[in-house]
Amino acid sequence: MEDRNTAALYLEMADALAPDEYAAKRVDEVLALPGVDRATWWTNLKRDRDDLPRVLPEFDTLGVYETTADFAPPDTPDGITGHHFNRYPRPGQGRLTGKPTVGLSLVLISPSTPDQAQALRDWGDFVHISWIAAVGVPGYSMITPYENVKGAGVHDDEPRYMHFYEMDTEDAEHTFKIMTPLVEGRFGVQGTKEFQYWGWHDALRIMYVNSFRRVGARERV
Repeated sequence: MEDRNTAALYLEMADALAPDEYAAKRVDEVLALPGVDRATWWTNLKRDRDDLPRVLPEFDTLGVYETTADFAPPDTPDGITGHHFNRYPRPGQGRLTGKPTVGLSLVLISPSTPDQAQALRDWGDFVHISWIAAVGVPGYSMITPYENVKGAGVHDDEPRYMHFYEMDTEDAEHTFKIMTPLVEGRFGVQGTKEFQYWGWHDALRIMYVNSFRRVGARERV
């Protein structure tokens, strides 16, 4: 059962490496660094999706490293981009299902301007994520907010916040797709002011959204 309370997550996005190749070339190297407890690697289920905006470049493979709060990210080789997030000091939402996390919806966002960061964060926690958790989407488990370790110092091409949607199903894209209709049934259909209030915020800048299936996992030895 995925019941960890992880202080920080370090993500690596690899565009030219398939998951098995990424695992062979990179995972042990990062896993050996001080503060890294566990590694998982994931395959992109909807590469080059065009139904949502994007700022970050697309990639094939996602590496996720569970770390302590004092972890120092490594330099990344060509073709790999790293992003480091601390757990935001609010509880995750959703439920533990008793099953391992094998699917993932990765949502990376930023405020349009730095002064709107808290308003965006509050909307994310108390409106957007709250209603997703409330409708009990089959396959969703915990939804946890994280913040870039650089905080207000992030650049235009970096995400400020991460919403980490864990799933107990490998068909994460299907699960992601059924989420919005379920929220519509409780909150208001698309085109209504209620739906707009749930689905969008004036400060929202979507950096990246996609679905992933877990390919492998490795604990620190």
